[in-house]
Amino acid sequence: MKKFTSNSQIIGKLGEDIACKFLMKHGYSVKERNYTKKWGEIDIIAEKDSKIYFVEVKSVSCETLPDFKKDNLFTKRPEENMHPWKMKRLSRTIQTYLIHKRIGNTPWQFDLLLVYLDIKNRLARVKTIENVIL
Repeated sequence: MKKFTSNSQIIGKLGEDIACKFLMKHGYSVKERNYTKKWGEIDIIAEKDSKIYFVEVKSVSCETLPDFKKDNLFTKRPEENMHPWKMKRLSRTIQTYLIHKRIGNTPWQFDLLLVYLDIKNRLARVKTIENVIL
């Protein structure tokens, strides 16, 4: 099991935990977490309605939020951390997973879950970006 030491690692782990709960609440079955190869990692692999979902989780936290329900809460948007090289690594890791698990014609998609955290008030909000093209 990974040991998380930096603040960003702790925030990332918390965001992934919240994302898993969010997915399960919406009818997904979480199959794997943190599928790792030398060239990349997939945060969550889930399934729903005979379709596989590869999910990247991006989390951001804020000390104080004036109004947690508005969309313009954060100056830094978590999706801005999805660089082209990260997407290329994810694509390669997904292909490796499909080959390794011998998944043939099963439909799949890549989704991005953005987790906004207000740790002080123990609040979280999840935004989904579905079917991202790699």
